[in-house]
Amino acid sequence: MAASVSRLWRTPFSIAQGRSLHLTQVGQKAKTGAEQIWLTRQLRDPYVKAAHAQNYRCRSAFKLLEIDKEQKILQPGNSVVDCGAAPGAWSQVLVDKVNSLGLDATASVGFVLGVDLLHITPLEGAVFLSKCDLTDPATHKKIIDLLPSGQADVILSDMAPNASGIKELDHQRLVNMCLSLLDLSDTVLRPGGSFLCKMWDGGESHLIKDKLWQRFQHVKTVKAKASRTESAEIYLLAKSHKPKNSLK
Repeated sequence: MAASVSRLWRTPFSIAQGRSLHLTQVGQKAKTGAEQIWLTRQLRDPYVKAAHAQNYRCRSAFKLLEIDKEQKILQPGNSVVDCGAAPGAWSQVLVDKVNSLGLDATASVGFVLGVDLLHITPLEGAVFLSKCDLTDPATHKKIIDLLPSGQADVILSDMAPNASGIKELDHQRLVNMCLSLLDLSDTVLRPGGSFLCKMWDGGESHLIKDKLWQRFQHVKTVKAKASRTESAEIYLLAKSHKPKNSLK
């Protein structure tokens, strides 16, 4: 995996190098206890180190690698929408998994489309919609127009709101994000497709699960080992998207 990803990410000054420099600078300037705790955690995190070594843009790549290894979501030839794609680590994984560069001549060629409110640095093998709001119907139209067949085989989301520090509020905001992704799935995801979204466990999680069961044949909760120990994040995985005329 490391070898193929290194072919996808060629710049004189990589994000991984930039992050290492940033960590060094923060270490030199860190004065508050919170800054020092963050720095110490980053320096000791094996997934941060592995991301640097394998040229992934951030540690979250290993969450998707782990989930896909266990759940078999991605296949060569898939068209995938990566929601909340910045900085692009999941898209790096997707380019390899769906063979969007056609490096495997024996396999089907897939398509990777990343969408985020933030700017996403270009990545060979992926198409990015930067500074686009996934809750805006205009963004949904752009997604449909860019997908080769107008439909996706898989919709993935690792996006989350900026933490306010108020657990219930942050949970509700993430629930609303997931609801907007379900609207996207209604128009973009092909019958039989798969859906994966991040959720912070809380009182409204059942609302998303109920709506997933209305739209998919199989729904389960998965927890990635690469998620930070203190994190309440889980992922809701739904497979076998039902045809529109069967939705209740």
